[in-house]
Amino acid sequence: MSFWHPFADMAAVSKSELLIERGEGVWVFDSDENRYLDATASLWYANIGHARAEVADAVAAQLRTLEAYHTFGDFSNRPANEVCERLAALAPVDDARVFLTSGGGDSIEVAAKLARRHFINQGQPERVHLISRTHGYHGTHGFGTTLGGIEPNVTNWGPLIPQASVVPYDSLQALEAEVLRVGPDKVAAFFCEPVIGAGGVRLPPEGYIQGVADLCAEHGILLVIDSVICAFGRLGTWFGVERWPDVRPDMITFAKGVTSGYIPLGGVVASGKIAEPYYNGEAPMFRHGATYAGHPAACAAALAVLDIYEGEGLIERGRELEGPLADGVNSLADHPAVAEVRAGLGFLAALGLNPDADAAAPARLVAGAREKGVLVRAVIGGVAMSPPLIADQEHIYLLVEGLRAGLDRV
Repeated sequence: MSFWHPFADMAAVSKSELLIERGEGVWVFDSDENRYLDATASLWYANIGHARAEVADAVAAQLRTLEAYHTFGDFSNRPANEVCERLAALAPVDDARVFLTSGGGDSIEVAAKLARRHFINQGQPERVHLISRTHGYHGTHGFGTTLGGIEPNVTNWGPLIPQASVVPYDSLQALEAEVLRVGPDKVAAFFCEPVIGAGGVRLPPEGYIQGVADLCAEHGILLVIDSVICAFGRLGTWFGVERWPDVRPDMITFAKGVTSGYIPLGGVVASGKIAEPYYNGEAPMFRHGATYAGHPAACAAALAVLDIYEGEGLIERGRELEGPLADGVNSLADHPAVAEVRAGLGFLAALGLNPDADAAAPARLVAGAREKGVLVRAVIGGVAMSPPLIADQEHIYLLVEGLRAGLDRV
């Protein structure tokens, strides 16, 4: 096997892989035409479902017009300009500007560099420290690995980027203590997922997100909301963080749902406070960018997906479906293999398995659900789910039955 899969035990995968051949709505089909409920929306992104002709047509039309061209310097294209205007208007960020990337990991790199550079521009070059949370996932690039809070993802690489630290994900007091330990005049930014996704669907405690925003404002720390998973309807709003209406982040990172995964695209929504020095010539150029930033076909896909979100009312579905999903998954709470159900904020959930289960238990649960025609994703100590926003109650029933079969195997 020549394809080296990401995040994969290749000793096992090289003997057996699941070849996904095609998709249709909430379903995917393997090479033997077995049908599966895509209860993870692939990797949290297939929000509008698979094989939407409108997106394919928009991309095809763009490919016939201008397939690709860089946007460095003064070059641009209409789809890139249009998607940035739409996203800036939708984002809960003051005087928003949008820096495009190729994906979520790229976006974290941009946000981290912008945060540090912001204080250099302000004459405070000592403010470089970055803080993040346990269980958090911010991609696997340099800054993203450093900021990550999933232990196996951040170890065994040798030294990571200095002047960064991680605090308990659910403690505002721990964050405040770390800010005071480092020194508020040394901290540049705090990185926060509204709901932690890859780290096991961990909901913030009551008052946490607002408290974080207040603490950052008190000490002049930039608040970076990582909405790569939570945006575009997953929490029932455009960027997820609107669930806390008084919070105005300095930056929001996004990707995944912006194109529903049809073509890779990501970006950072930055406030005018951060962007203005570059726009008015007070700061030297921001010497950073991806080859495919503003890729015309990717932006055409995003524009088509944004139209679908708006035309079909899908953004609100994340909030409408959070209750039914929580009810369904909570019906499994008394299963002897289950230690915890994490659900109720957005259309995503997780099952935590009993601590005495062995490390292979999540994989057995995934395999049992797959045999019932349901795809869920193993996370450390359990499984996570995040169906497409076009799912309905019957799909939630099927998901629960698949989970039950997997738990019985555990």
